[in-house]
This record gives sequence, C-alpha cells and structure tokens, in this order.
Amino acid sequence: MAAHYVVRSVDRAEPETIAALKDAGVATVHEAAGRIGLLGPDIQARQVGVAIAGSAITVSCHPGDNLMVHAAMEVCRPGDILVVTTTSTSTDGMFGDLLATSAAARGVVGLVIDAGVRDLASLREMRFPVWSRAVHAQGTVKASPGSVNVPVVAAGQPVRPGDIVLADDDGVMVLPAAAGTVVVDAAIKRLANEIDKRKRLAGGELGVDMYNLRPLLAELGVEYVDRLREDGSE
Repeated sequence: MAAHYVVRSVDRAEPETIAALKDAGVATVHEAAGRIGLLGPDIQARQVGVAIAGSAITVSCHPGDNLMVHAAMEVCRPGDILVVTTTSTSTDGMFGDLLATSAAARGVVGLVIDAGVRDLASLREMRFPVWSRAVHAQGTVKASPGSVNVPVVAAGQPVRPGDIVLADDDGVMVLPAAAGTVVVDAAIKRLANEIDKRKRLAGGELGVDMYNLRPLLAELGVEYVDRLREDGSE
C-alpha cells in the first residue's frame, strides 16, 4: 500500500518577494524567469481582473474525492494558495463555497485546481478567486487517502510545496521560492524596458525598426512589393 502524508512544514518565500511578483504579473514574470513554470491553458480563471500570489499548499487527491482538501486546511497559513491535483484526470466539482469559506477563514488567497469547482456564483459572490480545469456540478465523496504538501503535477507543470504561485487573467505559473528575489530583479528591469518600448510604439515607431527586424526579414527571403498580380506573382 502506498504511503500518504500530511506534511505540516513548508518553506515559504518572503511576503515582500511574493507581493513584488504579483505586481509584475504572470506574463512578465514568466518571461523574466526564463519562460519556466507555466501551467497549461486548460486551467482557466473563473473571474476577470483578479490577480493573486502566494505560497503553494499542494494537495494530491483521488479523482472525485475531496477528503484531502479538507485535510489541507489545517496546515494553511495566511497568504497561501491551494494547489489541488488528482491522481488521474477529473472534472468533478471538488471545491465549492463551503470549502472556500473554510479556506478564507485560514487566510488562503485563492485556489488553483486541476479538476472542477462548483457553486461558482457563490464563489464569485464571496470574491474567492479560483483557477480550474472545469466548472461542474458533479459532487464528490470523502473516502480515499491522498497527501498534502508533497510534489504534484498540475496541468503538466511540477509544483512543490512552498513554490511561489502567481495567477491572473493570463494564467497560472509557479516559481521555486529560492528563485523569487532574482526573478523580481529581472521582472523590474523588464517592466522598465517595456515602458520605454511602449512610448516608442505610441510615438509611431514600428516594431520592425525598434527590434531591428528588417535584416532578419530579408535573410528569410521576405520581399516588399507594391502589389501582387492575381496569379500571385509580382
């Protein structure tokens, strides 16, 4: 029989680091980190205009069984994000407004779940943000063992307990806690660079000139012509 655990201790990044990454946003941090850590697009935001960041409390569940989500509440701290996975693909509604009420009482800032949620209207009314694979009214049981705060895989992305989790309208990404400060510095530089580029583009400069792409276009055989004939020739 496989062993199952609820691990109480998690090494978390500093709150200031997490807050800075949240401000930068998923798209910028993903680029600044070297394009690592992004969860697959099957995990969708179930609200608009909300961004969260926090430390991962990971949960591995049997499909259609949310017992371990309840068990995970005990080890959550303010600022954490629940990252819930199942041992095989599931879209059952494993998390609803009652679990959200419990999570919010523990200071959890949101949920990333590679399965389904239910009671979406209530979750939105509560302003408890979720990113999920599905929204599905199919209920679950509480009968099967799993684990809390062990390495999991969510939408193809490995997630470890204590990883920094970022989620917004662009998706979800995770980052090792130890890499947080380095990526913050890279993200700040990237944002400053984007401010300059945005000004140049707003002033009418073309991207092909700003990025010096004309030599590349020529090298790739792309030609500028005034128009083509109906047969496609010049």
